Amino acid sequence: MTLAVYHGDLLAQTREWTNLHDDELRRRAVKAAGDKDIPALVSLTTAYLAHHGGSGVLTSPRTVEAYALGTRQFIEYATTQAINLLRPNRHDAQGYINAMLAQGRKPAGVQLKVAAAGCLYRALRWAGATEADPFRDARVPKDRTPGIIKRPPYSEDELADVLEKADIHAKFLLFLTAHAGLRISEALALEWEDLDEAAKRIHVRSGKGRKARIVAMSTSLARATRHYRGLFGPGGPDHTDGKRTTTATHVFRYASVMTARYHIQKAFTVASVKFRGFHPGRKYAGTRLLQQVKDFGRVAAHLGHESVDTTRKGYAQLAADDLKDDLSGW
Repeated sequence: MTLAVYHGDLLAQTREWTNLHDDELRRRAVKAAGDKDIPALVSLTTAYLAHHGGSGVLTSPRTVEAYALGTRQFIEYATTQAINLLRPNRHDAQGYINAMLAQGRKPAGVQLKVAAAGCLYRALRWAGATEADPFRDARVPKDRTPGIIKRPPYSEDELADVLEKADIHAKFLLFLTAHAGLRISEALALEWEDLDEAAKRIHVRSGKGRKARIVAMSTSLARATRHYRGLFGPGGPDHTDGKRTTTATHVFRYASVMTARYHIQKAFTVASVKFRGFHPGRKYAGTRLLQQVKDFGRVAAHLGHESVDTTRKGYAQLAADDLKDDLSGW
């Protein structure tokens, strides 16, 4: 069986389960768990996530897809290990965690898989199919290495090499991630009216957790924005581009992260720089800004982090000898 990735109306998908009578809801959930029916259990987990999750029907498609993938992977493991989903034994959950760690998965990635599997069991309990809560006492060891050490930012030279080889779309996208510090989803969601190169600011309307914020532009980003708008903005010489048109208000031709990754990865390949995702660009922005302003709070606001700890642990670092000038007179 293959996993159907969510593309439709989340509310409609939720109602496939919430419209059922309680007895029918339980019957279907019990059957799906007994058969280890991946599509049905993914659908049930998605319905629970959208009905009782923290964001409800506003849960982002990326979160839905991540939980769907995690649910599928746990069911596949349960199938190979002959685990009874409705009556797991007390070692099954920790066994799943240990198996992933033994395969070399990092604790942070394992924690995401555990979150999805835990959501599956919350969904099964919600449906009345079981009372089992196998992940309640399961433990994933903490990784003490800061995220910025494990996954460092792109260097100045790496970005310069890629910018030299990138086409106009990839170059502008790099500026938005490495100077404005935008998440890739925030960059792709931009509309022309969100960019104000005269005032050097960007209006991010729906960041992580649906939080809006105003982000300052660097001088070079403001210059790049003027150039990009002149080429591709409404009324520009190239106002149509592939499946998306600038008259439809969106800034980028890329409709999805996968498409953006494909195109920008080509620029990295031509520049002989290893592409490590979009986040190292955000980390470049965070680290460079911190070295200038020496204020984690201001950097966190620029990156759209709710907690300064997130910025401190994973997105920005001061040089090891940052205090040498302050200590020189001691």
